[in-house]
Amino acid sequence: MRILVVGAGSTGGYFGGRLAQAGRDVTFLVRPARAAALRANGLRIISPHGDATLTPRLLTAGEIKEPFDAVLLTVKGFSLDAAIEDCAPAVGPRTMVLSFLNGMRHFDVLTARFGKERVVGCVCKVGTTLDEQGRILHINRLHSLAYGEVDGSPSERTDRLDKAMQGAGFDAQLTRAIEREMWEKWILLATMGATTCMMRGTVGEIEAVRGGADLALAILAESVAVATAAGHPPSEPFVTATKAIMTKKDSPQAPSMYRDLQKGQPVEAEPIVGDMAARGRRLGVPTPLLAAAFAHLCVYQNRLDRAGDKR
Repeated sequence: MRILVVGAGSTGGYFGGRLAQAGRDVTFLVRPARAAALRANGLRIISPHGDATLTPRLLTAGEIKEPFDAVLLTVKGFSLDAAIEDCAPAVGPRTMVLSFLNGMRHFDVLTARFGKERVVGCVCKVGTTLDEQGRILHINRLHSLAYGEVDGSPSERTDRLDKAMQGAGFDAQLTRAIEREMWEKWILLATMGATTCMMRGTVGEIEAVRGGADLALAILAESVAVATAAGHPPSEPFVTATKAIMTKKDSPQAPSMYRDLQKGQPVEAEPIVGDMAARGRRLGVPTPLLAAAFAHLCVYQNRLDRAGDKR
């Protein structure tokens, strides 16, 4: 199976690197600056599951000559539209397109562009970041990838995909419930992103202040209400586990959105928090806390954009 990984940042570089390390046929589609850095230094992974330095096969926009069997989109939400244009020549009639992005907007966009028959559901869970040297730092032991047909049906193509993913150095699972898993991950990230970014603190720091845990649970309740109204209610075990995560004493946990904000980098405000609040409005579900968090993040992002325009 020929696999194109769109992006070689902390997520795409990790999963794509593990696939390449396991001998899979992997090519990365990257920007010229990232290509130059990878050619000079290699793709470097620092992980509790084992370090690796690889010499990846690379392409940049305009260099794709034929379709791939699978395209893994691993960019941030604000880079989705550009990434779609760059990778479109790699998508043929039998190509599977899997998006590692968060939320559900990306799924709607990909379905509209490539057709629902080419898009496969996907959920990745990993804690990674890029350091100043461009190395991929795996900051916990979680590294899982789930995938499957969105309608829950078995298929020959996802069986082939599963065969390529198994034994590749991370936890891989073919599932018949991928749509529910995508919504549940979104609920968690919208809740955690809105809470930590609005309060500028980790889960444990927020829990430690009076009213902090109540705020986190209220934001979770809004996210669950939106998903339920949309026809995708989360499971009770998921809700129970998420409540425990969001109120854990002394927890250092925070999502990548919060880490990006702390670094003064762009954040995925629209697809994770904004779209959840927007769907709530369309469905008649009140989401005042999600809306407040989104406005807060938009002020931050607009400030970044203005600073960038002045440079």
